[in-house]
Amino acid sequence: MEKKVVSRLAPWIFLLAIPLFYYEIMWSNTIQLQQRNLLNFDHKSFQYADPNKTVQVSFNSLDFLLSRLVQGEDQSNFRATGFSCDAHTNSKHCVTTRPSQIDTATMTVSIPSDDPVQETWLRPYARQEDEILLRKVTPVKIVHGNTTPPVCDHIHGVPAVVFSSSGFAGNVFHEINEIIIPLFITTRLFNSSVLLIIEDYRPSFVEKYRKILSRLSSYPILNPTADRSVHCFPAAVVGLKFHGHLSINANEIPKGLTTPIFRQFLRESLDLKYSHVSQIERPTVMLLSRTTTRRIINEEQVVAMMEDLGFRVVVVARAKTVSNIHLFSRMINSCSVFVGAHGAGLTNEVFLPDGAVMVQVDLIGLEWAAANYYGDPARGMGVHYLRYKIEPEESSLLKIFGSRSHKAITNPRGAFPIQIGREVYLNGQNVNISIDKFRHTMAMAMSLVQH
Repeated sequence: MEKKVVSRLAPWIFLLAIPLFYYEIMWSNTIQLQQRNLLNFDHKSFQYADPNKTVQVSFNSLDFLLSRLVQGEDQSNFRATGFSCDAHTNSKHCVTTRPSQIDTATMTVSIPSDDPVQETWLRPYARQEDEILLRKVTPVKIVHGNTTPPVCDHIHGVPAVVFSSSGFAGNVFHEINEIIIPLFITTRLFNSSVLLIIEDYRPSFVEKYRKILSRLSSYPILNPTADRSVHCFPAAVVGLKFHGHLSINANEIPKGLTTPIFRQFLRESLDLKYSHVSQIERPTVMLLSRTTTRRIINEEQVVAMMEDLGFRVVVVARAKTVSNIHLFSRMINSCSVFVGAHGAGLTNEVFLPDGAVMVQVDLIGLEWAAANYYGDPARGMGVHYLRYKIEPEESSLLKIFGSRSHKAITNPRGAFPIQIGREVYLNGQNVNISIDKFRHTMAMAMSLVQH
C-alpha cells in the first residue's frame, strides 16, 4: 500500500521540484558585484590593490546581458565568436564578452582570440547617418583576432562602455536624444556595474549630467585624453544603441525598456518631486520664452490670457536657468503645462510629471520636426500633447514673402535648399499669436490638468 502511494505521489513531487531547479539555475547566473569603486590590480602579484574589496562576476550572466545588445544574425555571431556589432541607420555599437584591452592613448580596443585578425572602426555616437557631424567624433579602432594585446596598466572587474560626448555641444536636445537616452538603453541592464569611457571629453557635459551619469555607473568616468594608459576589462561595449527621437521602444534591443521607465529613472536621479500632475495643487504653466529667433512677439498678452484662464504662469527666458539641468528639471517638474515655440528647449518635456500637457507652437515650415522631435515622443512619455498650428497671418514670414500663396508659405519643404530653408524657417521666423485662437488650446490644456 505504501509503495502505491509513493508511486502515485512521485509525478507530483517531480513537478513541485522543477521550480526549485529553475530557481537554482537562475540564482547561479546572477551577477554579484560587491565593489563599487574603480578596481586597480597589482600586476605583479595579480592581487587587488585593496584586499578588503572583492568582485565576483558570473561571466555566464555577463554573457547573457551583453547578448541582449545584439539580435538575429549578430547575436549568433556574438555567441560563436564573443564579438559582434549592431548597425542601423542611426546608430552602431559593438559588443564583446572577451577580455579586452583599451589603450586610451590611441583609443584602440584589442580583443584577443584564435580567429583571424580583423579591424573595425567606429565613431561612437548615435547619429551615424550624419556624416558631417561624425567628423567631430574621434574614431575607435577595434582589433579582434589572433593578435598580441598590450600590457595592462589597470585591470577592472566590470565591462567598459565607450562613447563620445561630441556632437552638437551644449544643445540639450542632442545631448539627451543622442547621448543620455542611448546611454540609458545600453547600460541600464548592468545595474551601474560598468565603467564609462567618454571620448571627446567635455567637462561641461559631465558636470551638467553628473547625477544621471553617476546613476548609470558606480565608477569614476575615464577621460582618455587625460589618462593615456592601457585598461583591461572582462568585456566591453563601444558605441550606444539608439531607438528613436526622445523615445525608447520596448521591442527593440535590449528589449523591455520603455520611455516611462526612463522618466522614472530621471525622477530618481534628479530628485524630482512630482510623478503625476494631480500632485500639483494649482495648475501652473511654464512658458519658455525665446529672445532671438522664433520669438512670441505678443508674449505679454499670451501670459495675461493664461492668467485669465486661472493658470499660475512662470516665464523662463534666461539661458543660464535653462542650461542648469538640476535646477530647471525641478522647475518644470512642478508645472502642469509646458508651452513653447519649436526648439531644443522643448526637450525638457521629459521632466514633466505624468498627465501633464505639452503645448508646442508649430511654426510654418517646421511641421515635420515639431511632430517627430517633440510631439510624437510626448505621447510615449505619458504626457498630453497639444499642437497649436499657426496661420500665415501669425508668422513674420508673411510680411517677408507678401502673400499666403507664396511657395515659401504653401510648400516650405520644396521652396528652398535645406540650409537656406533652415535660415528662413528656424532663424528668420517669429510669431504673433492669435489670442482668441490660442485661448481654445489653453482652455483644453486646463481641462486636462484640473482635478
